[in-house]
Amino acid sequence: MMRLQKFLALAGVASRRKAEELITNGQVKVDGQKVTELGTSIDEDRAKVEFGGKVWKIKSDLVYFMLNKPVDYITSSTSAQGKSVLDLIKVKERVYPIGRLDKDSRGLLILTNDGELTNKLTQAKFNHEKEYEVILDRELGNQSKRIFEKGMILDEEKLRPVKVVSINGVKVRLILKQGVNRQIRRMAEALGYRVKDLKRIRIGKLNIGNLPEGKWKVIKKEDII
Repeated sequence: MMRLQKFLALAGVASRRKAEELITNGQVKVDGQKVTELGTSIDEDRAKVEFGGKVWKIKSDLVYFMLNKPVDYITSSTSAQGKSVLDLIKVKERVYPIGRLDKDSRGLLILTNDGELTNKLTQAKFNHEKEYEVILDRELGNQSKRIFEKGMILDEEKLRPVKVVSINGVKVRLILKQGVNRQIRRMAEALGYRVKDLKRIRIGKLNIGNLPEGKWKVIKKEDII
């Protein structure tokens, strides 16, 4: 027996967190019946699981891709609100991006149909690092550096400390273990800085290397964690 949200993640429907939303919104059927309870367990070999008018089965082949995302693309599975990163990666498998990289930012993005990996990389409790190169409108001062590294309260939320790896003029390298929406930009703005460029260069063990912007390549799970 398997939890329904885990089944949906392994089948490549969505990440486990998104799958939970689909269930609670009544968008998933099991053996013809709508299921809305998150604790529901199913026989993964026998149950008929439907979403979006399609019957889903667990994927036996999990795939992993890295993309150097350009500015002006959104990390969404649809193009309803702008150009999607999926417009850049043409593969037969149904994949989705892990985590966010906002429209104005660029750099490393992982796409996969592995819902378990998505869950591990997007939850702060697993402590997976994400490293960024950031260009500010002026040099980061010592007091601001201390606030970054101590952690700060933003919109009534206590943020985890951000490691400042280096400061080279207006260019700063930062390491995060948290994935709050637009966190670096919002923290910088709260301290009176403007982010002129933001590029993610590493997720876990995986570095962007010399992958050209807008290009992608196949990777292995062990390249990431």
